[in-house]
Amino acid sequence: MTITNVWRVKQAGGEQLGSKLSEAARQLREGGLIAFPTETVYGLGADARSTAAVGRIFAAKGRPSDNPLIVHIAHRKQLDELVLPYPQLAAALMDRFWPGPLTIVLPVRAGALSPLVTAGLSTVGIRMPDHRTALALLVQAGCPVAAPSANRSGRPSPTLAEHVLEDLDGRIDGVVDDGPTGVGLESTVIELDGDYGIRILRPGGITLEALQQAAPGAAIDSASLEEPEAAPRSPGMKYTHYAPQGELELVQGDPEAVAAYIQGQVEAARMRGEVTGVLAFEERLARYEADCVLSLGSEADLGAAAHLLYAALREFDGAGAQRIWAEASSGQGIGAALMNRLAKAAGNRIIRV
Repeated sequence: MTITNVWRVKQAGGEQLGSKLSEAARQLREGGLIAFPTETVYGLGADARSTAAVGRIFAAKGRPSDNPLIVHIAHRKQLDELVLPYPQLAAALMDRFWPGPLTIVLPVRAGALSPLVTAGLSTVGIRMPDHRTALALLVQAGCPVAAPSANRSGRPSPTLAEHVLEDLDGRIDGVVDDGPTGVGLESTVIELDGDYGIRILRPGGITLEALQQAAPGAAIDSASLEEPEAAPRSPGMKYTHYAPQGELELVQGDPEAVAAYIQGQVEAARMRGEVTGVLAFEERLARYEADCVLSLGSEADLGAAAHLLYAALREFDGAGAQRIWAEASSGQGIGAALMNRLAKAAGNRIIRV
């Protein structure tokens, strides 16, 4: 079993931060697996050029090998080494959203990255995280870093270093602990069709509305989020993700009808002796009587709900919840990403009432 080191860097700044990250950066350069915070979730990083290092990501996570990885960079100049010439639209979106939670799928340069990163595709998803510790680590490591979420495959993504250790302690070389992440959901992933087309492969921290505002002349296809039959072009497209250990059902419809349906299901499950859980918005939280009732905050603030989601799913595990029901959210703004993750966590068990 690997000894997993923890480097706590919260509130460290300047030279002190660099000193605390030096060992983690060295291990990344030498083929190690290092979990680190970003503005979205904690990522599990390895040198994207090293097949041996990237292979350890798949082994540690139990991740299917046809699921491509996102590459994280610290500087735009690194793109010249990694990808072929790309549309002007990509450059415009980088100007607007990098650093930030936007991953852009670009044509990969032959031999620049381990083939495990691209899962055999001719493209690679790349982003520049908007997080001071992530950027400082990437600068010190001096290499492009492949980094999916730092959890066992299929489990809720980690928003705290403690979540990483729950899943991966003894499987990875270290964790950089800088406290809770910000957005709480993974990056938006897009691919481009020249300078006039954007296809959303995974909704995330950059919303459809933000993309429309940044590229008013572009046609944006957001209807491509169904499960593909072929190899996925982006993480999060093919497999069940983010799931708690109990069976989760997502319920849509009129809020009062949703609350009545969920409470009826809870009562029936409790009669069967099952441990129950409900994930709901603050406006209706008092309507539920289950073994574990958790709040997503107000439905007027879906950004806060996105931030709370993964920690709540893990809390259900701690409570031993066997059957869980979640209220659906609006699909507007960050709500599109929230609904995407809830549907994935539920294995697409969605009830409309």
